[in-house]
Amino acid sequence: MKTIALLFGLSVLSTPALAQTISATEASAHVGETVTVRGVVDEVHTTGRGTTFLDLGGTYPDEAFTGVIFSEDAGAFPNAQSLEGRTVDIRGPVQLYHGRPEIILRSATQLKPE
Repeated sequence: MKTIALLFGLSVLSTPALAQTISATEASAHVGETVTVRGVVDEVHTTGRGTTFLDLGGTYPDEAFTGVIFSEDAGAFPNAQSLEGRTVDIRGPVQLYHGRPEIILRSATQLKPE
């Protein structure tokens, strides 16, 4: 396609690659990458300070992966508690917190229930 574009004087814009879909147990191998983690929410719990945790691949403290919703972003996820037992896609950059992989959820577009 680049050859054709060059022949006609067109520029080719590259589009970002779609995020790779992985399981909760694979997340720790993708730290620093933007991926989609797909799995069943085994547990949803909210702290007294309003942070909500969506645990996939087991329950706390043995979960394989966590989606984290801070209290200031909770309004974007009004039905987070209803996700327990459902399959979800969580998209974003994987980071480690105390050696465990997680994605911070700031926008409703990062969470898709199946």
